Amino acid sequence: MRVYVDQDLCTGCGACIDLCPEVFDWDDEGSSRVIVDEVPEDLEDCVREAVDTCPSGAIREV
Repeated sequence: MRVYVDQDLCTGCGACIDLCPEVFDWDDEGSSRVIVDEVPEDLEDCVREAVDTCPSGAIREV
């Protein structure tokens, strides 16, 4: 599984980072970014929850 954060849509709420800090972290502009190339299988449910929770729809599975 791969995931992407659209920087134009991210509001920097941090929900994804709170849910799954092994996959998401802050960038220099205060938005979320993906810090892994491939999401480990044991974190896929966590990432799907982050996708569903994102208030701006900025996170997408690719």
